[in-house]
Amino acid sequence: MGKFNSFEEINSWQKARLFKKRIYLITENTNFKKDFDFIRQIRRASISISSNIAEGFERNTDKEFIYFLYVAKASAGEVRSQLYLAFDLDYITIEEFEKLLESVTEISKLLSGFIKYLESSRKV
Repeated sequence: MGKFNSFEEINSWQKARLFKKRIYLITENTNFKKDFDFIRQIRRASISISSNIAEGFERNTDKEFIYFLYVAKASAGEVRSQLYLAFDLDYITIEEFEKLLESVTEISKLLSGFIKYLESSRKV
């Protein structure tokens, strides 16, 4: 479980929390407003990142935590793919796209590092 007392202390969860807020705010703009299915999907995927980090942590075993971190990482990949569509459909600007892509990519890298750390500590 690492050296954390709660999932709120985990850097990737903190960044995912901020990221999903940005997704919520950006999907409120008029370009997105007409595409209800896409709004729901990208919001669900962004919520899934932080939710899976929290759920995995609360399972209290490294094995289950690692599994849920992989699920969170997969959700980050899903959001990344959806950001390309949002940009392609002109729902977001290039600046918004680049900032969001950078954020979700950073979260994914943090999750990868955390997974590697937990997997290596289980082998000891």
